[in-house]
Amino acid sequence: MLKQFLSLWKKESLCDDSFVACLEMLRECEGMFHDAVASLHHDQPLQKDIYARDRAINKFERRVRRNIVSHLAVSQNPEVNTALVLTAIVIDIERIGDYTKNILELASAHPKAFTGGKLQQEVESVESTVREMFASLPKCLEQSDETQARQLLGSHQTVVDTVDECLQELIAGRILRSDSGCAVTAALYLRYLKRVSAHLKNVASSVVNPYYRIGFREKMAAGQPSGKESK
Repeated sequence: MLKQFLSLWKKESLCDDSFVACLEMLRECEGMFHDAVASLHHDQPLQKDIYARDRAINKFERRVRRNIVSHLAVSQNPEVNTALVLTAIVIDIERIGDYTKNILELASAHPKAFTGGKLQQEVESVESTVREMFASLPKCLEQSDETQARQLLGSHQTVVDTVDECLQELIAGRILRSDSGCAVTAALYLRYLKRVSAHLKNVASSVVNPYYRIGFREKMAAGQPSGKESK
């Protein structure tokens, strides 16, 4: 799907601009994520206004939408399916910025630097996986790298498994019972990390899936197990 986009749409300046805007949004979200996580762990103010950066991401999204509408209106042979794919991608990227703001708000509410307590190892593992997903996704999109896209989908499943296990421990009261503040922060933070990962996964899925399956697992060929679908 994305390979078709790169070969067909880059011939038109409006479409090329839309794709570049998506990549710029991704990189801005990555920077916001790193800064918000640092603020949570180190109890320090941000060097840049994350809300202003989020507004910039929103402007990018509007630019992409405007370009798509213009392309569909003026092109003699509009790529309708590809336009839908790009629209789906930009929505997921914008949502990442929103969850980054949630992490910053969590950092502001937590009275001291967050360590994760007895869940520190798991928190660090999930953070590391999400960072790796951020780092590899732009190149994956630019090169329509299906192998990398499938690795990203697998990385998200790793995040899901780890986060869900941690949340079950917290809900059952088997961990952090004596520190309710840390327990609540850990639960919310892990949930935000899972959602960031999910939106990165959704974007990556556009490389291997048609529009109507973006955000779901890749549909296997006949005779191969498809596994449980997840969002």
